[in-house]
Amino acid sequence: MNEKLRNIFASVLDIPLEEVTDELAYGQHDKWDSMSHMMLIADIESNFDIMIDTDDIIDMSSFAKAQEIVAKYESE
Repeated sequence: MNEKLRNIFASVLDIPLEEVTDELAYGQHDKWDSMSHMMLIADIESNFDIMIDTDDIIDMSSFAKAQEIVAKYESE
């Protein structure tokens, strides 16, 4: 899951895979803005076949948090 998620982040944000670390955070990288955030959500939902609720969309503030959120939905 982590590698798949890393690839989604790298692709959507158009950044090298090496930049996708747990420390990658919304607003701290110039390519992760509100528009790319929604594109990330759409790609994650599509690739993992999940539907992320609004609170989790808002909470997804870092790559580390995204991993937690996706894991939560995959276990449901």
